[in-house]
Amino acid sequence: MNNIARQRKSIGLTQAEFAVALGWKPSRISNYELCIRKPNLEDCRLIIDGFKKLGADCSLDDIFPRPKGDGNAS
Repeated sequence: MNNIARQRKSIGLTQAEFAVALGWKPSRISNYELCIRKPNLEDCRLIIDGFKKLGADCSLDDIFPRPKGDGNAS
């Protein structure tokens, strides 16, 4: 389970419910959760905004953490 699915389930939403909240089709959420497709940066931001509007307390880095060893120091 990836972080999108984990966060979605933690606030009690189905893929279909989350998709409706974002104005997307459920298959798009499914593809992102199954890592069939990777969201672009704008879609990542929309996902985070959707979670926040639905009451989740999360950030871009919570759901889409930077890969280890990417060379960026925090």
